[in-house]
Amino acid sequence: MKTILITGANRGIGLEHARRFASRGVKVYATARAPGDAPDLEALAREAEGRVVVLGYDAGKADAARALKAELGDVALDLLFANAGVMGGKRQSFGSVDIEEAIDTLRVNAFAPLQLAETFADNVAKSERKLMAFQSSLMGSVGDNGSGGYYGYRIAKAALNMIAKGVSNDLRGRGVIAVALHPGWVQTRMGGASAPVTIERCVEGQQGLLEGADARAEREILQL
Repeated sequence: MKTILITGANRGIGLEHARRFASRGVKVYATARAPGDAPDLEALAREAEGRVVVLGYDAGKADAARALKAELGDVALDLLFANAGVMGGKRQSFGSVDIEEAIDTLRVNAFAPLQLAETFADNVAKSERKLMAFQSSLMGSVGDNGSGGYYGYRIAKAALNMIAKGVSNDLRGRGVIAVALHPGWVQTRMGGASAPVTIERCVEGQQGLLEGADARAEREILQL
């Protein structure tokens, strides 16, 4: 890969992806909702000597993808990685679901990645690798839901899985491969310190999947 765009790179999984890609000589456009409040990402950009470019992107805003496109223009993107996401608030249990809060979670976790895919389809299609990745979750699986709860987050990730499948179908004729990834239960601010998977292990596995992604892998990964 030569050039990627990854959202939500200010910490956790996104930051580690940016770090590892940059260490391999990849040009990384890394976004944060508030770049001025992302010291780790800014430090990485300084260390990477031009291989990491930090851009502002707020997945909760309707015009965010369009504003990002205005900054990047027609640069070819080997990988568009829609990684930014939110867990949502505490009112996600049956009997106390906050519908407006759930809608906000859906907007950030599902519709924002769809807008990114629509906005940057030409950038990805003109690249060599032609990859799109969506950071999903096993919590978006209907078959795996054995505990209930987390309605807003589960709904949003289920919607994202459907979006990934739709994008895969719609862009296949242009040679674009689209995949939804499950990071595992990871030791991030969202996952907590007791999670069994380290950020490093998660990112190593995901990058391995992306490096080997082809049409066959796409079909296997999207069997959600």
